[in-house]
Amino acid sequence: MKLYQVLHNVGKFRTVFDFGGREVAHWFPRHMAKGLKQMKASLKSVDCIIEIHDARIPFSGRNPAFKENLDVKPHMLILNKMDLADLSDKQTILKKLEKKGVRNVLFTDCLKQRDDNIKKLVPMIMEIIQSNPRFNRDENLNYCLMVIGVPNVGKSSFINSLRRSNLKKGRASRVGGEPGITKAVLTKIQVCERPIMHLLDTPGVLPPKIESVETGMKLALCGTILDHLVGEDVIADYLLYSLNRLGNFSYVEKYDLQEPSDDIQHVLKRIAVKLGKTQRIKALTGMGNITVTVPNYTAAAYDFIRTFRKGELGKVMLD
Repeated sequence: MKLYQVLHNVGKFRTVFDFGGREVAHWFPRHMAKGLKQMKASLKSVDCIIEIHDARIPFSGRNPAFKENLDVKPHMLILNKMDLADLSDKQTILKKLEKKGVRNVLFTDCLKQRDDNIKKLVPMIMEIIQSNPRFNRDENLNYCLMVIGVPNVGKSSFINSLRRSNLKKGRASRVGGEPGITKAVLTKIQVCERPIMHLLDTPGVLPPKIESVETGMKLALCGTILDHLVGEDVIADYLLYSLNRLGNFSYVEKYDLQEPSDDIQHVLKRIAVKLGKTQRIKALTGMGNITVTVPNYTAAAYDFIRTFRKGELGKVMLD
């Protein structure tokens, strides 16, 4: 795209997103109290807690209830889906996390067949465990980890990646593209032989109260909240707003637009036309009812969102 076209449009882009006066409590689902209760009940046998979060939102949407209820154990933060995140300023992210008391951080891409960062995990975990008292587990040379996180950040992919790296074994935990695949705390899953290390998979648990509508939208855009609870049209509009704000105009070439746009209806219409996403509806005219073919905006929004989540619109940092 020509530079003058981008500059011509910059002044037209929204600087804030209009949430239409929506309130968090009435829009986003409440947290899963049962899952958190199960986690607390299993803490006695746990040596270290591994929190998985989406690298595109390293600060937004992390569940404060984890810190309040599970902070008695050593903690490690895995920022997964690094292949989708713009990490050009990684050091700033790490410094901000350190200010929040998070010092043990690892970036991963758990869907990749060979993730070199995953190989660093067991030595890092052992160092963390050995620098903290294990109390009644001092003599036990078997180690137990608990994997926690909000929905759909890649907990199951992380477990499978660990097994692939350390045991050369296949899938042990079900993986899905929608939040809510893991429903309950599972039995121990072995992920390493030397030392013997198991972990507990847990259901994704959203915060008891999402701090703001903006945070909720970031969670929804990254797929941690079921799309229909928010509305795909709203998520698609927030995606367009976010891409324009970041100066990421990859959607223009992807969907054959002439130039960047801040009008979601215009963008969805172009997507629908390019992909042949249409629907037939009945319209009342002076000649009576006729059937007309119109763009399917919902299908176009669905494609726009999923294209972003697959990384086909480039790497982004939403925080």
